[in-house]
Amino acid sequence: MSVDIDTVRRIARLARIAVTEQEAESLKGELNAILGFVEQLEEVDVTGVEPMTSVVHVAMKMRDDVVTDGGIADKIVANAPETEDHYFVVPKVVE
Repeated sequence: MSVDIDTVRRIARLARIAVTEQEAESLKGELNAILGFVEQLEEVDVTGVEPMTSVVHVAMKMRDDVVTDGGIADKIVANAPETEDHYFVVPKVVE
């Protein structure tokens, strides 16, 4: 797959990037190089390789899932300009 200059302009417009004609030509070459590399990756045989999120095995650090009330409601609303029963009081924004 290759990218033409019209595709570069369309991608730039969708990304809201101002691109000059000279930059568009440069980007065309860069995008084609990236797509060429991706095509090379498609040739790699990954049969039997399990999907992974990291190249090294990392175990997730887990903690017990315990339900609490938090016990720190006073600290949470301490800097709020106005509170009521541990809730932030804000002006009404919808009529």
